[in-house]
Amino acid sequence: MSDSGTSPVIPGSQANHSRQVLWLITLVAVGLSLFQLYSAGIQPLGLFYQRSIHLMLIMMLAFLMFPLLGARHDRGLLSGLVDAVFLGGALITGGYLVVYLDDIINRAGFWSQTDIVVGCIATVTVLEAARRAVGLGMTIIGLIAILYAFAGPRGELPWLGQFLPGILEHRGYNLDRLVGQLYLGQEGIFGLPMGVAATYIFIFVLFGAFLEITGAGKFFIDLAYAATGRQRGGPAKAAVIASAGMGSISGSAIANVVTTGAFTIPLMKRLGYKPHQAGGIEAAASTGGQIMPPLMGAGAFLIAEYTRMPYLDVVKVSILPAIMYFATVYLFVHIIALKQGMQGMAKSELPQLRDVMGAGWHFLLPLAVLVWLLVMNMSPMRVGYYAILTMLVVAVARFAVWFLFIAPREGDKVTAATLTEAVKRGLLKLVGGLELGARNAVAVSMACAVAGIIVGVVGLTGLGLKFSSMMMAFSGGNLLLALVMVLLASLVLGMGLPVTASYIVLIVLVGPALTAEFGVPLLIAHLVVFWYSQDSNVTPPIALAGFAGAAIAGAKPMDTGFQAWKFAKGLYLIPLFMVYNPEIIMGGPVPLLVWTAFTGFLALGAFAAALEGYLFTRMGWPSRALLLPGIVAVFYPNLAVEAVGATLMVLVLVGNWLVSRRSSVPA
Repeated sequence: MSDSGTSPVIPGSQANHSRQVLWLITLVAVGLSLFQLYSAGIQPLGLFYQRSIHLMLIMMLAFLMFPLLGARHDRGLLSGLVDAVFLGGALITGGYLVVYLDDIINRAGFWSQTDIVVGCIATVTVLEAARRAVGLGMTIIGLIAILYAFAGPRGELPWLGQFLPGILEHRGYNLDRLVGQLYLGQEGIFGLPMGVAATYIFIFVLFGAFLEITGAGKFFIDLAYAATGRQRGGPAKAAVIASAGMGSISGSAIANVVTTGAFTIPLMKRLGYKPHQAGGIEAAASTGGQIMPPLMGAGAFLIAEYTRMPYLDVVKVSILPAIMYFATVYLFVHIIALKQGMQGMAKSELPQLRDVMGAGWHFLLPLAVLVWLLVMNMSPMRVGYYAILTMLVVAVARFAVWFLFIAPREGDKVTAATLTEAVKRGLLKLVGGLELGARNAVAVSMACAVAGIIVGVVGLTGLGLKFSSMMMAFSGGNLLLALVMVLLASLVLGMGLPVTASYIVLIVLVGPALTAEFGVPLLIAHLVVFWYSQDSNVTPPIALAGFAGAAIAGAKPMDTGFQAWKFAKGLYLIPLFMVYNPEIIMGGPVPLLVWTAFTGFLALGAFAAALEGYLFTRMGWPSRALLLPGIVAVFYPNLAVEAVGATLMVLVLVGNWLVSRRSSVPA
């Protein structure tokens, strides 16, 4: 149990496991976390050793946690045998590379028959583990990629090539060539996505698990309530702030909705927000956690690896866009509170800031260490290692102070028995944190493994260049149309892939076109694709975070999804703003940066006001219509046009303020 008052969301915990399987899950999960800590802070391992051992243990966890037929079905004799076979496949996948790596390198492309057989076992095992941990959509897309590689006159399935449009045709590849690419090379299963998952992502997921299990979640939520609870719509504003803090740590919008939403959604409903509004606000805020520095889910690490930029640089340029996103959601919340005449919560119902900081200030120390070490340009993996150690030291020190000084004053007797019991509880919590971190990493690591299959096929067949040609043909060289195509592609991919995998696949396909053909700077192209990859969390018909919010709020899923889509409009507008105003990411003269930031915030505020028909008071249709050309003008890369648009928006918004002042004078 977490100190935050709710149990941590543990993937696979809904399945009915036998006691032996539960012990095995704990053993493998703790072993995986200890291996990751060892390789992060004590003895770094070679590329293939690190990735193969990580994938082996992750797949073993996947087969133990997720039964063959799903969580609702017990593990019978037949499904148990199938699971045992796949567990063997996981051991072979990682173990073969660890034992025979030198021989494989010496063969240098002249693979033996055993290499190919083991590669086939590995590919099937990865696809099945992904089906269980991530979903059928991921496996289907991986299978389609493999079939595409086989389709062609020289491939294993030459007849399949007849069904491909001319631009997608290629020579086709046989089994040996494909398996060599996917299993025995550095561009397949063990490629860059798996490398990032096996190093940076895991260590920060583990850090998030320790924060969660020691009660940091409750601290961040209480802190947000103490800061905003007395304002109009206080709980909704607290949800936005708490989700910004927790989402960056948890790495999952859905997990964020479930943890923070359990507190915030009922309070929003009690204050006057409609159930679908409460669920939508929480979903939009939780999705923003994935674009919030310093962690940005897994995105910052992947972007840094792909662009070859320092991780800290990626984090620094992402701060302003993330603030713009949360400011937009916050404004939507405020406008709804004003429209519906809501008040804040009573002071007696809220935690006091002094009490919250007094009880949980120590949770800020690991975060401070994390940021400080990142600024010192230490490797992110080593930074995560020291942040976890700091977290553990702080937890032990806090307990020691309470046990030795505070408890005796309060009349609790300190004896050998109570000390032994306390140490036992502490060790159980340590094991719980190690297990939770490994469990939480299963889905993202399996997504990265299958993304590696897709990336490997794209590299082998040249699909990325062909996709770039298709984008140029369909968009006619128009950048805005190309970005709309990227948005639609991300939405379609998001129906079957998690955010991380969706970003990896999209950037491999459309990244070259955005940079080479349309002139979008490399970092901005990656940020745009990463932001658009988040839209499946809040965009119907597959608004996953919205549906999670609906379940807690007791609202209709589609209604909640549409509310989340409305509140998360910054997810679509801010990437456009980055493309047409690249200085906010790439840098420039200070006056230009200040002007660009001002017009960006102004346009987002005007957009929220136009959409809701309210800012300081109700806004008529003529005023709302006048705001739209002003908003569009800000995106036009011309200073004079931007100035005219900004002036128009300021005049309309000031006019709305004057109307509200006049109407309040008689009252």
